[in-house]
This record gives sequence, C-alpha cells and structure tokens, in this order.
Amino acid sequence: MRIGDAGERSEARREAAPAATAVPVVFIALAIVSKSQGWELLDLPWWVWLFLGAPALLLMIDLLLAIRDHGLVRTRAAALVLLGLLVVGNFVALGILVAGLVASSTADLSGGELLLTGFAIYTSDVVVFGLIFWELEAGGPVARRTRGREAVEFRFPQDDAGVRSWKPHAWDYLYVSVTNSIAFSPTDTMPMSLRAKALMGLESFISAVTILLVAARAVNVLGS
Repeated sequence: MRIGDAGERSEARREAAPAATAVPVVFIALAIVSKSQGWELLDLPWWVWLFLGAPALLLMIDLLLAIRDHGLVRTRAAALVLLGLLVVGNFVALGILVAGLVASSTADLSGGELLLTGFAIYTSDVVVFGLIFWELEAGGPVARRTRGREAVEFRFPQDDAGVRSWKPHAWDYLYVSVTNSIAFSPTDTMPMSLRAKALMGLESFISAVTILLVAARAVNVLGS
C-alpha cells in the first residue's frame, strides 16, 4: 500500500478502528485487575499482560490515526506483520494460562482470574483473526475499494445470492471470526483458499483450547 493511497486507506480503515480498541482494553483491564488482586500465573508479574497487548495498542493507535492521517503503519505488509505478532502474543498468553492450569492447584487459582484471562484471550482471538481476514482477502481493504473483489478467499451468502453491488466490510469479517470461534468451523461463509482454511483452523484451535479447557477448569474452581 503506497503512501499516496492515504485517502483510500483512511476511508477503508475507519470501520475497523472501533473493533481494534477491544484487544488493548481487555489486556489493560486484565493487567490492572491482576495487580490489584495479586494474581500471578506461573509467578509472572501483572505487567506481562501489558507486554503481550502492546502490539494491539500499536494497531489501535495506527487505525485511529489512519482515520485522518497516514497512520503509523504505512504498508499492508507491515500491518500483516503487526497482526502476526498479535497472534504470537495470543499463543503465548494461552500457553501461560494452560501451563498455569496444569501447574497450579485449585486452591491457588481464582475462578475470576481464569475467567477474565480466558475472556481476554478469546476476545483477542476473535478480533485479531477478524482483522486478518479483512486485511488479507482480495488484496486488502484499499484494493477492494478501488478494484473490487478479485481472487476471493471467502464466499459470503451475498455472493451466492448474486448481489453484485455488495462488498464486505470489517464487521462482516469480524462476524465470520465470531462464528468460527464459537462453532469451531465455518458457518455461512466458506473459506475458498488454503490460506483462509489454515487461518480459520488456527483460530478454531485457540478458541477451542480457551473455551473447553479454561472454562471447564474455571467452573470447577468456582464450584469448589
């Protein structure tokens, strides 16, 4: 994406800015509550959640600045790298949580700690993968606005209905991410490329571990 595309970039990215704020907000909230409650999974300090959420904060600032200016991330490749860092951070956060489940006894774990940590990881999973879908398909949001959808990687119901004037927006891809994270499989929107299938499978894996293992242990802790 060239700097000269700043106008189109600002218009295309305006819709994604609100969703991007969710990830740093939940990680900041988790860090604040962890500090106030003395939560230390695997004896890690509370600020580790701020470190893992730092790329999300940078992404949020970039999308907010892109509404009126060029933003911080000037190329589509850099945006994808930043989103990739968020996926890695989410894997690390999930690893910390799962290791905490294995290494800690029920008496050392709080149900609230497990639920809030799992919620932060799940929220990040949904938003980050939704933005990855939005950034990847058909050359990205700017290309879709200027050239239309070419080399479609997701087939929406509107595509089958023959709605030619319809174009997916950021919230359409976030909806795909939400349904994929809950159902652990495609629902009404089908992945058409191997890359899209791999990404949806990766999202489902993170979601399944978070929901099935963490939620089950949290309910057990709360019950005791």
